[in-house]
Order: sequence, then C-alpha cells, then structure tokens
Amino acid sequence: MEKSKKDGHQAVLNEGEENELEVFGYHTQNLRRALCLVTAILTLGAVQLMFYWRPEWWVWTSCIPCPLQEADTILLRTTDEFRRYMRKKVFCLHLSTLKFPISKNPEEPLVADHHSVINQAVMKPELKLRCIQVQKIRYVWDFLKKRFQKVGLLEDSNSCFDIHHTFGLGLTNEEQEVRRLVCGPNSIEVEIQPIWKLLVKQVLNPFYVFQAFTLTLWLSQGYIEYSVAIIILTVISIVLSVYDLRQQSVKLHKLVEEHNKVQVTITVRDKGLQELESRLLVPGDILILPGKISLPCDAILIDGSCVVNEGMLTGESIPVTKTPLPQTENTMPWKSHSLEDYRKHVLFCGTEVIQVKPSAQGLVRAVVLQTGYNTAKGDLVRSILYPRPLNFKLYNDAFKFMVFLACVGVVGFFYALGVYMYHEVPPRETATMALILLSATVPPVLPAALTIGNVYAQKRLKKEKIFCISPQRINMCGQINLVCFDKTGTLTEDGLDLWGTVPTAGNCFQAVHSFASGEAVPWGPLCAAMTSCHSLILLDGTIQGDPLDLKMFEGTGWNMEDSQVASCKFGMADSSTVIKPGPKASQSPVDSITILRQFPFSSGLQRMSVIAQLAGDLHLHVYMKGAPEMVARFCRSETVPKNFSQELRNYTVQGFRVIALAHKTLKMERLSDMDHLAREKVESELAFLGLLIMENRLKKETRPVLKELSEARIRTVMVTGDNLQTAITVAKNSEMIPVGSQVVIVEANEPGDLVPASVTWQLVGTQEPGSGKKDTYIDIGNSSVPAGKGYHFAMSGKSYQVLFHHFYSMLPQILVNGTIFARMSPGQKSSLVEEFQKLNYYVGMCGDGANDCGALKMAHAGISLSEQEASVASPFTSKTANIECVPHLIREGRAALVSSFGVFKYLTMYGIIQFIGTSLLYWQLQLFGNYQYLLQDVAITLMVSLTIF
Repeated sequence: MEKSKKDGHQAVLNEGEENELEVFGYHTQNLRRALCLVTAILTLGAVQLMFYWRPEWWVWTSCIPCPLQEADTILLRTTDEFRRYMRKKVFCLHLSTLKFPISKNPEEPLVADHHSVINQAVMKPELKLRCIQVQKIRYVWDFLKKRFQKVGLLEDSNSCFDIHHTFGLGLTNEEQEVRRLVCGPNSIEVEIQPIWKLLVKQVLNPFYVFQAFTLTLWLSQGYIEYSVAIIILTVISIVLSVYDLRQQSVKLHKLVEEHNKVQVTITVRDKGLQELESRLLVPGDILILPGKISLPCDAILIDGSCVVNEGMLTGESIPVTKTPLPQTENTMPWKSHSLEDYRKHVLFCGTEVIQVKPSAQGLVRAVVLQTGYNTAKGDLVRSILYPRPLNFKLYNDAFKFMVFLACVGVVGFFYALGVYMYHEVPPRETATMALILLSATVPPVLPAALTIGNVYAQKRLKKEKIFCISPQRINMCGQINLVCFDKTGTLTEDGLDLWGTVPTAGNCFQAVHSFASGEAVPWGPLCAAMTSCHSLILLDGTIQGDPLDLKMFEGTGWNMEDSQVASCKFGMADSSTVIKPGPKASQSPVDSITILRQFPFSSGLQRMSVIAQLAGDLHLHVYMKGAPEMVARFCRSETVPKNFSQELRNYTVQGFRVIALAHKTLKMERLSDMDHLAREKVESELAFLGLLIMENRLKKETRPVLKELSEARIRTVMVTGDNLQTAITVAKNSEMIPVGSQVVIVEANEPGDLVPASVTWQLVGTQEPGSGKKDTYIDIGNSSVPAGKGYHFAMSGKSYQVLFHHFYSMLPQILVNGTIFARMSPGQKSSLVEEFQKLNYYVGMCGDGANDCGALKMAHAGISLSEQEASVASPFTSKTANIECVPHLIREGRAALVSSFGVFKYLTMYGIIQFIGTSLLYWQLQLFGNYQYLLQDVAITLMVSLTIF
C-alpha cells in the first residue's frame, strides 16, 4: 500500500472525516473491456449482474492500475469496517469553453483566493480540469498536491483578513463564470426516483435474483401452490418497499426544492448590486441580506447582525443571533480564530433569516462560504440519501448463517449430481434435481417476510406519532439496553419558573429576593443585567427567544422595542434594541437601556454577554450571563463571595437551575471602536453581581417512563449541558438514581507544568465507603473509586475530556457505572455515545434537538422530540414532546426483532428440513430404486413435525 501511494496510484479522500475514502487510479483497456462484454453476453448477463453487485470486479477485470493523474476510472473504498467499493468515471471540464479569454499572467491571477485549486487550474496551459463526483460532492484534481480536492467551498485556510478584504468587494463576472463551471450549480437537487428505476433496484437485489431462479425451478417441477404464495408475498413486499422509497423521495424533494429558486442580491466587483437566482451563487460572492429570507447557501456574516431560525437543522425554533466575523489582520485560519464558536458567524443553508440589523455601512452582508451539497443542509440531505451502514449483530450473524447454508447447498448439489449420474438419469432431469437441492437450503421467501415485518412496525409507530426515516433501524431498537437522555426539555419542562435572585454587595451574598411575592426585581446592576443580557428579539410585536431568557426578562417587568437610536456622545446612528421600564417594573432612575452589541451564547463557552448603554450615562456597560463556574472565572476575585461554591451547591442540590451575572463599565471614545473589540477583551475583569435561581420541574411522564425502563433492565443515563449538582438532583428526583444508591463525583484535572493529570472522587451523601456494607473499588490514576451496583458515577464534560485523553484505558470502567454527565458540549455528547457503543451497548439517544444532533445521529436509535415530522437530525422523530415515545419505540423494536428472528428461524429450519428430505430421497433412490415414494412420505412427515416443533 505504501509503495502504491508513492507511485501516485492511491490517495485518501476526506482524510480524517467521517466519510473518509481510499482512492485508487485505473486506466481502461479496450481489449479487456471487450472481453468482459463478450463474457457477459455469453453468460446471458450473469457476469454483468455480478459486476453490478461488485463494481470493483468490473474495474479489476477491465482496467489496469495507473497513477491517479492519468486515471480515467477511479475506484473508491471506505475506510470503515465494511470496506465497501464504489466506481466513478473521471470527467473533464474545459475552461477553454468560457466566453472570455483566461489570463495566464501570474501577477494578475483571475481568482480572488490565489492559493485555491481553481486558480491553479486556471494557470495550467491545457485549461482542463479532471473531476470526479462522489455522493453529490465534486472533487477536482490538484496538480500541485497530487490529490483530489473538494470544490464548492471557500478553503479553511482563509484568514479573517482574507474574507473581509479579498472577497469584501465581491467577485468579477469572469471569476463567477469560472467558479460556476468548476463548482457546479448552487442547488440541492433530490431527484424523485421513477417507479421503474426503484423496481429495477429492488429486483436486482441478490436475494431477489436468487428467489426468481428458485421459483422458476420449482414451478417447472410442478411445485405450484407454495411458489405462487411466495410470489404473492414477494410482490406485496416489493410494492410496499417501493412505495415507502417513493414517498421518502417525494418528501425529501419537497423539503429541498424551495431553497433552489430563491432570488438574491449580490455585489459584483466594479458593477455594484445585481439580482440573480440562487442556483447561480458561487463561493466568494457577497450576499446582501435585505430582511426575511430563506438562506440558499452557507455564508459568513461580515457586516451587520441578524437573527435566524435554525429549526430545520436543530429541531428547535428558538431564534439565534449571528454576529459579524471580526476584522483581524493575523494570518490564522478564520475557524481557528473563532475556535469552536465559529458557528456564531455562519448563516447556514435552509435556515430562515427573520430579522436583520444593519451596520454603520447600511447593509447586512455575508460572503458565500459553501454551496450545493457542501452546505450544512446539503450534508444532512446526503446523510439521508447515503446513510451510514448499520453494524447490527443479527444481520451479521444471519448473513454468516446464510453463507453456511449456501455451502451446504453446494455440497448437496454435487451429491445429487453424483447420484443421478450414477443411475444414468437423463441430463436434463439430473441438472434440475441437483439445482433443486442447491436452492433448497436458502429460503426464497426470507427477504419478503422480513420487509413486511418492518413495514407494519413503522405503521404502528406512526399511530403513536413517532415518524421514522430509517426503517432498517427499527429492528435495532429491539436490542437497546442503554438510553441517554438530555435533561432540559426532555426529562424536565421546557419552561423555567423564576424562584428568586441572590444579589451580592461588598463581596457577600445578600438576602434572597423571592418572585413568589409578585414584585419585580429591585433596580440595580443585577436588574440591568437581567433586562439586557439576553438574545431576545421583537418580531411582529411579540418577544421571542430562548425560554430561559424570556422568563428572566419577564421577571424584570421591563418592555422591549426596536428603535433607530442616535447617540450624541458617540456621534453615530445604529439600529438597536431598546429596553424601557414597564408598568410592573420597580422604580428606576434610568429611562431606557440600549443593547448595542451582543456576543451570543455558546454551549461550548457556556456564557453570553452584551454591550449596552444606559440612558443619560456617558459610558458603555458590559453584562455577562452564564454558568456560575464559568462566569466566576471572568470576574475579579475580590468581587466573588468567598462562600460562592457553598452557596451555589445549596441551590443546585435542591434541583434549581442557577445562572450567574456579572458587569463592568467600558470606557470608549468612539462607538465605531466597539465593532472591533475582541470578545476576550470585553469579557474580562468583571464584577460579580449575583445569582438568578430558576425552577426546572420534571415532566409528569418522566418518572413512570424511567421506572418502566428500569424494570425492563434498560439502563438510563443523563447527558446534559446543565450544572452537575442540578443534574444529580434531577436524577434522584426522577429515580434515575434509585433510592439508597450512592453518587460518586469523578473529577479529573488537566496536567500542569510540574503536575501530572490526576483523578479524584467524592462520595455524595452521608454514607462513607466501607460503612455498613462491603464496597468494591477500581483503581483510577492515583485514586481508588468505589464501583458496583450501589454506586453511580457523575462527572462534568471537562472531566470526561481529561479521562478521554489521559486515562482512556480507565474510561470503560467509569462508563459501566456512569449515570450523570453534566456540562457536556455537543461534541462530547457524540463522543460519549460512541464510547458506549464500543462497550457493546445498543444506545438510544433522546433529546430535544438543540445541542443533541450529533449524538442523535451517532446513536443506534436517535429520537428527537421535535414538532417537525420530517426531522433530518435523527432517525426517529416524536411529535409528542415527552419521553413516553422511548418505551413505545423499544416495544415496537422488540416486536419487530422477535418477528424477524422468528421468521428467520422458521424459514431456515424449513429450508434445512426440505434439504434433508430431498437428500434422503436421493439416498433412497440409490438404495431402494422404485420404493422412493415410501421414504418421501416419511421425509415429509419428519419435515412437518420438526417445523411445527
């Protein structure tokens, strides 16, 4: 393999990504190809059918290996455990067909990003691009790097400076034409598959081909009744499968079609604004956002801000605020500059822009980042069109058993052939009987029976308002033995109830202000933070946004309005959100608060902040809200109460949701400087203001469902982004952690300069290890942690990450008893599901779709509690927003699995008995001549008896 790589015959496509592929170069030889076609004709298409099932065989027989840069045929192989092959033809794009001359002057390159593969292609004398298209994505041969490079996107190596200044003026018409030719149209086209094509694909399945051969043989021998019954069942099965595939194709087509025909406005260099159809957009175009629009591509916001609804991607319709990419002059790639929070600058295809806020320049502008199937929406559609293969033990074992039966059938074939030839039976009858024995072991009705079982299970799930886009996963649900649950919105209510605030003064916590009194929060910095530090928007006169933000804002009694505010102090006008006291608000010396800039909340950062201006104040103010532990890090130590940890624990152990708030004064001379402030500078040296306490009640269905799963010996795990103590309390209240069980908090610390990574544990509760009963311990790092049925491990995302990187060999021992995983980022949730799968768990994941998309897709059965029927985030979607769908799904999965297994056992046993009976007939023919019918009756009686048994 290494030699092949050095010779240029092999490369890797999408290295390090989930869809990584090995690429092999081949050149077609006409003589070999002609021989293959002749062989296919002589075998009446049998060889061609084998090539259809095994494309690599066609390549190996008709082509010879060659360097990739000379190949006309590409063979691709997946790097996963399945090692599947695909064959692709190389096609060429001729730049000479363009209507304008291509400049070959290196000092005046045609394209904006000079280092891109498009520019390298333009500078080649032959002006010819060699391309392949794999799963809707186009790849172009890079002459310099000697590999196929994905096109249809701006390369990640572009810095913030490049995006603002290289693409900031837009592309020329000539460059747009080049990019349209190379990248293809900006459309996500899902063809509605013709019924005849679906039928052909179904019929050409190896099992159906074998079935057709077997039934033809049986009908020729007068075995009519059973053969006709199988034909009827098979036809029904194929029709149902084709109907489901057709319906899914139509739904997917309707889902994506509306985004392919959006009229957009772009900026063309030296020509100003231009309107065109969205399918003509190319990476690098400057897109103007006029207001409400359905985004036809992925784009990076560079001017102004906007609010989008990302419900199509996440399943939640909570508005998300997007901020412009900062204008920095370093050469760091723009994603690296923004780290994991780069999504706050990206507008994703398929999402809805519901509100825009222009900048001082007067326009909201975005650079087109990705087009077509390269976009976030395109990636989700591709995951439906090309789902990840399922590694299901039942299917693997069934396949191995069928191979064994086929081998037995081959032995029987030669045995029958020998017996009949020995008795000089006519050749036609000899061949017929030998073939019957060959086909007797593998039941031809098996695929039809298994398909119909899944179809009925899917229909029953639909009655329970559970919709499935991956029917083959229904059987998997029958083996689920671990279910991961998100907390907020899944186990607990979506809405939060205000309980109280705990302000600070003089480095000490003050008396609690309870909302039970009905009074609004008294005016002060804490009240100002609650009124301004949120991502709420005013849409058609209604305040919309995150339920937590909405509840917090309502507790202040203030009102919101949009206004074009002119700042005399800073001499500049801007469209901003203005907050004013309402009738129920406490008395305040401030008439209004204007929110000038927002740093949105990120689940990775666990905080958000805003820059606001109080009416009559000459200075700006920064307000921060987020997880208490995170907010305390950004505050001056002298402002954080010494009993902060104890006070926080007092509330979290009671199951409250705790939010911390902080503040600082920002001194600036010009408002324009605010747009260039880095988040790190704004969020520093703050003063701690206090805590906001909110109640998060369990849904009434939570406790009964968890009890039902526990009685069925299905393990339940909580995976949440909330506070660890809050999660522990919710787990105890819901009886996910049974009464009398002990909770062990596992805390792992990163290595320091002179300190190695370490793991410590703390037993929650009064009972100490060893008191009252004998405890079991496992060694982790420098500690011994209690383990066993009576103990449940709880840890934060930070500790999980340290264990993953520094104590990976110990991680399985922790996961076996791990029940609570708090402060988990979306990536950590996906990783956790994968690690459970490595421990041979069949994992179900149930979440509300917000930060759980990756885990929902990774699990064997992901269940999204979303209102959207055609959710593309997970295989299953429940329109009932509680976890009652989980036992329904598992029950149907078990029923489908038991049915499939029962049908499999019945039909294979039937085939084996039929094989034994037929073999006995041949043996009788050899020994007893004309008395074979007597033993035939005995064989049939034995077959029926064993079948009934």
